Amino acid sequence: MSKYIEQPRFGCALAGQQTVLAIPGARPIVHAGPGCSSKATQFAGAGSGYQGDSVGGGAHISCTNSGEQEVVFGGENKLRNLIDGALKVIKGDLFVVLTGCTSDIIGDDSIQAAKDFAEEGFPIVGTETAGFKGNSYYGHHRVTEAIIEQFIGNVTPNVRKGLVNVLSVVPYQDPFWRGDLSEIKSLLEKLGLEVNILFGASSGGVSEWKDIPNAEFNIVLSPWVGLETAELLKRKYKTPYIQIPIIPVGAERTAEFLRKITEYAGLDKEKTEKLIEKESKVFYNYLTSIGDFVFEFRDNLPVELYVVADSAYAIGVTDFLVNELGFIPMGIYITDDPSEKHRKNIENTFYALSDDLKDTLKFETDGGLIQEDIKKKLNGSRRAIFFGSDWEKFLAQDTGNNFAFLSLPINQKVITNETIVGFNGGAQLIGAAYNSIFNKGAGAVSRRQLDV
Repeated sequence: MSKYIEQPRFGCALAGQQTVLAIPGARPIVHAGPGCSSKATQFAGAGSGYQGDSVGGGAHISCTNSGEQEVVFGGENKLRNLIDGALKVIKGDLFVVLTGCTSDIIGDDSIQAAKDFAEEGFPIVGTETAGFKGNSYYGHHRVTEAIIEQFIGNVTPNVRKGLVNVLSVVPYQDPFWRGDLSEIKSLLEKLGLEVNILFGASSGGVSEWKDIPNAEFNIVLSPWVGLETAELLKRKYKTPYIQIPIIPVGAERTAEFLRKITEYAGLDKEKTEKLIEKESKVFYNYLTSIGDFVFEFRDNLPVELYVVADSAYAIGVTDFLVNELGFIPMGIYITDDPSEKHRKNIENTFYALSDDLKDTLKFETDGGLIQEDIKKKLNGSRRAIFFGSDWEKFLAQDTGNNFAFLSLPINQKVITNETIVGFNGGAQLIGAAYNSIFNKGAGAVSRRQLDV
């Protein structure tokens, strides 16, 4: 290899198995060497806030565990036997065959193997997710594309007015995906829309995926993830889409999000404004209620902001913390490695948020280089907060600064239904930002305590 990275923030394309597991009723079947699937599970499952194995996940994922014999003589027969056995003993509404490096290098045709079983009437698709082909985001896209092309297929849409598909965060790779998708669905339903959220407990599972062609339009709630899928659905089913590149966090951006969707869908504007007024009232009640805390701990509160996350969260969280809470942005690091064609749009979106953000954004996948840059910018400061992963938590401890979890890997926190998006997400993010001072150490004391 000509280059290695320190402190990786994503796995290889085989992490697409987690995308499968995020669909209720879907089951992965892996054609790879021993350990590949378990490593993907460890990083994107346990390392995403201990979000569990799900049914059919973790150690229960069907895998060929290909070895030397398969490398020399080919492993398609072993894969077909595995698929046959899995279909007999595992209950599932959809099976997705994924591959590791070994099977793709030797040329096993996993897609054809899945196709042969599909022609017998089994709900199964195949895709190639070798690690050398791409990262977690690539694997996610390959899985969604395979389901659309091979499982949903060439059907005639029966469009239902008000039905939308949401294409947004990558399950597990984005640690707050469960709470965030649930919150997004709830907000859109309050507008009067019917929502295929596609992943998580709030999803109807495989039946929602079958319903994808019937949507009136699609919502891409991301700077770039989901765009290719939206374009595919536009070509295949003539479904239009709207892209909103900023994840809505807090009152101002969520209100803007709701208004954009209302305008695009031709919904009742008066109803939307009433919803915004109601939700904003609750949000600002939470915000103003911490006034006493802010005054009491004003000498200890962090003011300098560093964010290390993928582009969706880096933009949305920074927007909220800078424009609604008044943090001073120092370094914003995007770790999901978007292609060059997307980077310019991301930069334009980001820098349009505030003049204070000038020259703060960096695209960087190497955690070591990120930490070096943060240390340089800190210049000894102890008034900063890092939003990031376990790696940034260690850096915060070493430099005497504050910290809150935002991105992978997360092995020191259990995440259930926490959310960052919407009015509720903004309120929770305020708590995360200011609760950080109580975990900083002996330096986190109030003026009152100092006066005693």
